[in-house]
Amino acid sequence: MSARPDILLLVLDTQRADRLSCYGHTKPTSPHLDAFAADATLFRFAIAPAQWTVPTHASLFTGLYPSSHNTLQASSRLPTTLAPLSERLRQGGYYTAGFCNNPLVGVVDTGMRRGFESFLSYSGLLTNRPNQAGAHPGLIGRYRQWFKRQLSTILVKAQDAFARSDALLAFSFTPIMVPLWQTALSFKGNGAKALDDLARLHIERRGVGTGPIFSFVNLMGTHAPYHPPRRFVERFAPEILRDKEAQRYLRRFNGDIYGWLAPLVGELDEAHKAILDGIYDAEVAYQDELLGTLFERLRASGRLDNTLVLIVADHGDHHGEKRMIGHSFSLYNELIRVPLIVRDPSAALPQAATVEQFVSTRRVFQTAVTAAQLADEQEARLSLTQLGADDPEGGVAFSEAFPPQNVLNLLARRNPTLVRMHRLDERRRAVCAGRHKLIVTGKTHYELFDVQADPFEQVNLAGVLPEQVEALLEQLEAFEHGASTLAHTAERALGNDDPLVRKRLYDLGYLE
Repeated sequence: MSARPDILLLVLDTQRADRLSCYGHTKPTSPHLDAFAADATLFRFAIAPAQWTVPTHASLFTGLYPSSHNTLQASSRLPTTLAPLSERLRQGGYYTAGFCNNPLVGVVDTGMRRGFESFLSYSGLLTNRPNQAGAHPGLIGRYRQWFKRQLSTILVKAQDAFARSDALLAFSFTPIMVPLWQTALSFKGNGAKALDDLARLHIERRGVGTGPIFSFVNLMGTHAPYHPPRRFVERFAPEILRDKEAQRYLRRFNGDIYGWLAPLVGELDEAHKAILDGIYDAEVAYQDELLGTLFERLRASGRLDNTLVLIVADHGDHHGEKRMIGHSFSLYNELIRVPLIVRDPSAALPQAATVEQFVSTRRVFQTAVTAAQLADEQEARLSLTQLGADDPEGGVAFSEAFPPQNVLNLLARRNPTLVRMHRLDERRRAVCAGRHKLIVTGKTHYELFDVQADPFEQVNLAGVLPEQVEALLEQLEAFEHGASTLAHTAERALGNDDPLVRKRLYDLGYLE
């Protein structure tokens, strides 16, 4: 193995951890990821720093929490004072390439394309396919490239306008516009093509030189709308093929963009939830098959043996749980407990291992710059390879909900009662430590969960374990004041093994 590995950051957009069989799902949705994880390190309680695309990707690219990098909206841009991962690695001698299917990262100007020598965007009005092979085009080729750059500049400005304007956003949800941007504008991109381009870059290395490669890939396969190949629907959601009403419901859901965003007034009908769960599983399985092809190509070429692979989701998705749909507002596990699987060729992380403590996925950044031998002392300490007794974060992870402001404005105009009912306009924060997770909404609403015993967060223990709430609130206060270490207050928290706690839970009927 060379001194510095290739680095592959693979973001599975909107992928829930609990829908992968390697994370306990009862359906075989992810055989290829399962096999990959069996030869890697799987982090069972990885926590996304935010609940939606823009702030979480900015955290993955900077190693900072959202309140620090302040890239919180589609109208935000990553501060020029921060060097994203691509820029750090490029300055350190890496060839940097992006293969992106999410328009909020690859099309809208959020500053996250900075530092990439090649960035291929598979979504939007004009897919961006710059010359990556190192060939020298002729006169006609140069003219085509110039023309495409001019057209791309115009189209990017138009697409930016939709991301930054409440009126244009509302217009994009109309029946006229929805079919257009879902199909002609390639909203979900082309995952198969992205992975093929990625594999060819790493295997053929045309135009790259002799140095290592950093690649970032975003796949949108499990993001709505749901249109998996029929053979996967037959395996995971066959009732949709037999039931006309199920087909009508799915068509309505796929076309109702507002419905992807707005919380529910009441509980989601069980039959409708089963449809969403089944079709989502089908999308997971199809994307897993594509990943299996990628892994096999890298393995057969020998490239996998010298590649640090970081597989993570930016966030998950609600399918009616807790009266929520989509991923705009909550900090429940459906959104912020995400898959994180790392295969480290240096063996700094153990193979065939599972890490049970909480970790923030923002530490992907520190792990990558450490592997590239570019980390400073503080970054090296936060690498995922340094977990253990000396971990400065002590198994504590935070998440911050900064809702898309244009979505919140839209909901406030259409249904202000819904905003008040779900407290959508109030600040949400979460802290995870030990086996507990505290969600704070506003200043006074607390939800405490034992996420090991209660992973679906059905029982709020805030009134039962006030000491636990107090200890975790201290963690949040330390976090918000930028404390250098956050582990010291974790020891004060009581666990469910404490006799006093067990008696309280027994008296209230939570334990038998």
